[in-house]
Amino acid sequence: MSTAIGSDHAGVELKEEIKRFLEEEGVSFVDMGPDGTDSVDYPDYGAKVAELVSKGEAERGILICGTGIGMSIVANKFPGVRAALCNEPLSAFLSRRHNDSNILVMGGRLVGKTMAREIVKSWLGTPFEGGRHEIRLKKITVIEGKQKKDAAGRP
Repeated sequence: MSTAIGSDHAGVELKEEIKRFLEEEGVSFVDMGPDGTDSVDYPDYGAKVAELVSKGEAERGILICGTGIGMSIVANKFPGVRAALCNEPLSAFLSRRHNDSNILVMGGRLVGKTMAREIVKSWLGTPFEGGRHEIRLKKITVIEGKQKKDAAGRP
């Protein structure tokens, strides 16, 4: 499974912890930055990860900013991305099981390292249930398609 990971300055410390965890679990990943804690704009890094997932160049993504809210907003602008802000393991489990989330977002200022490991473990290890949830995801895809048409100026 290929995973892209990125953060802003507020999420770098937690991102490094998650990278160690991914290495321990044998999960391949690409770090889309940043490398340091100098102030950066979260949309730049959220877009890098979301674009890879949207284009199918990464199967999943993990994003971390101060609260996770900004990264969630950015990531969900990309077609086919289902980014879920999860600051505890149950939400991570259900985001995969019911929503087939493909980007996990966490708040670096809200989640401790041990909790973050549990969240990622739950998210990576949970399969999509399908069934009635598949029907709902197809409805979201239809809505997404309508929004793209509207943005292009077509009815």
